[in-house]
Amino acid sequence: MPVMDVVAVTPKLTVRMVLDAYPQGLFPMAYADPNVITWHRPKVRAVIPLEAAHVPRRLQRTLASGKFAVTFDTVFRDVMKGCASGRPVWISEEFHRVYGELHDRGVAHSAEVWHGRQLVGGLYGLAIGGAFFAESKFHRARDASKVAVVSLIRRLIDRGFGLLEVQYLTEHLRQFGTIEVSHRDYMARLKKAIDLKVAFGPPSPRVGKAVE
Repeated sequence: MPVMDVVAVTPKLTVRMVLDAYPQGLFPMAYADPNVITWHRPKVRAVIPLEAAHVPRRLQRTLASGKFAVTFDTVFRDVMKGCASGRPVWISEEFHRVYGELHDRGVAHSAEVWHGRQLVGGLYGLAIGGAFFAESKFHRARDASKVAVVSLIRRLIDRGFGLLEVQYLTEHLRQFGTIEVSHRDYMARLKKAIDLKVAFGPPSPRVGKAVE
């Protein structure tokens, strides 16, 4: 992420700080120094417009094949561990503690992708009002993280959410119709979404298909 996006630095991370930051357009990341948390406010933000989200044809076939099953909020901490396995710096132990507590409070959520009994992919993020802030994803099988993204999109649409924010645009995210918006545009979308009276919903049982 661009260094210029860092607008503040703190020595620790707390639940209250996280809950105050996201509605202001901020998100935290850990740093190589365990006593440094950087707070980011990108001038350009990546969002997936829920009303115009795209699913590539090959991925549609994967979703329809029944190869994967998807759950939500059943193994949140395992998903965080999966995401952190390739990013040991910015998903620090402090993040595991704070976001784990946010999950216990019903604010942080996960999508989990299974092949049989094995957790092969997933993602996690925060839901505040009708805004979902996607934090990280991982995969241990081809297309598993993509299945998690599409499953999240469909759940958010079903629940009436208004915003899916994904921080920075990547080629992986572009295929889902991800766009970049200015900070001003993002904050307008964010305010409108946070005011929505919606809920992510309870944990879901495992089902024998990729998307609920």
